[in-house]
Amino acid sequence: MRQPRLASVIERRLLVNYRVAPDAAARLLPDPLRPQLVRGHAVAGICLLRLGEVRPVRAPRAVGLRSENAAHRIAVEWDGPDGVETGVYIPRRDTASRLNVWAGGRVFPGEHGRADFEVHETPRRLRVALATRDGDTRVDVSVEVADALRGSELFADLAEASRFFRRGAKGFSATRSGRHLDGMELRTDAWHVEAGRISSVSSSFFDDPDRFPPGSATPDCVLLMRGVPVTWLPLPGMASGGPLPA
Repeated sequence: MRQPRLASVIERRLLVNYRVAPDAAARLLPDPLRPQLVRGHAVAGICLLRLGEVRPVRAPRAVGLRSENAAHRIAVEWDGPDGVETGVYIPRRDTASRLNVWAGGRVFPGEHGRADFEVHETPRRLRVALATRDGDTRVDVSVEVADALRGSELFADLAEASRFFRRGAKGFSATRSGRHLDGMELRTDAWHVEAGRISSVSSSFFDDPDRFPPGSATPDCVLLMRGVPVTWLPLPGMASGGPLPA
């Protein structure tokens, strides 16, 4: 099935970023992907995304849908036909929307699991928690909006962090077959991020000692996007080296 270009508004995109030991990140990546390093660290995290007005690009906004979504991500690079390319690998996507679960991998790229979300949000404070229906993944994040990015060992300032994540707009998602990766690219002319400060964060994905030995995954910083119109462009699938161990 030919997947359509989609338009939407990022009502809220919370990027909770971890600095990760490169060998720990590499174990989670299928060929041909490898960790993209920043100051000697791999970069991974959780994207907590509320989308509004999701629709095919030529459809009116009135028919658009709204949903809470989460993606666990690892910043990656790979060798493309014109040199090294960068983006993110997404081992897991989850959503509160039954439609997204059905449509993921069909109407738009990326297979989704089902999750229940709890969200508390003010202009300056946010808490997003989720638990997946299969019992595999739990996340609970509280952040405060900040006037500058402080304390990060990955990025010197907000501008550097913004450039890094804007360049990583291509995302490749794991699929059940393990033989290919679904691809999608975020495009916008209105890119804007705010800095945040992590009040608390827990993630069964990053806190799992079998996946990340103690000390190999540390919360680093948080970024926030709000009210940004975007287009989602399906990309050709990428051949994968096969399923990774659980």
